[in-house]
Amino acid sequence: MRCLIIFTILAVLVMAATCYESHESMESHEYLNPFINRRRANGFIQADSRLEAISQERIRERNKSPQEQQREACEDFYPCELYAFRHGYAAAYRHYFGRRRTK
Repeated sequence: MRCLIIFTILAVLVMAATCYESHESMESHEYLNPFINRRRANGFIQADSRLEAISQERIRERNKSPQEQQREACEDFYPCELYAFRHGYAAAYRHYFGRRRTK
């Protein structure tokens, strides 16, 4: 009987030592809210690389080919766009904008 009591006390002590939740495990608060907000989720991306990518995109926007600039001008003008569907953007640009002359 005495051996059973000692074994029970020893089992309770081992269980208390292994199942104790320390203060460090409570710091993360993941058990309360497992999801993080968007800003923290995207925090691993370096700010410099994002800014560099944005600036590279702006440089590409400034250095467009003349054909791309003509196409965008034609897309902004509805009659030119309709003409382009039938005859192509190059012909539509020449038809609507090619005859313009500056004084």
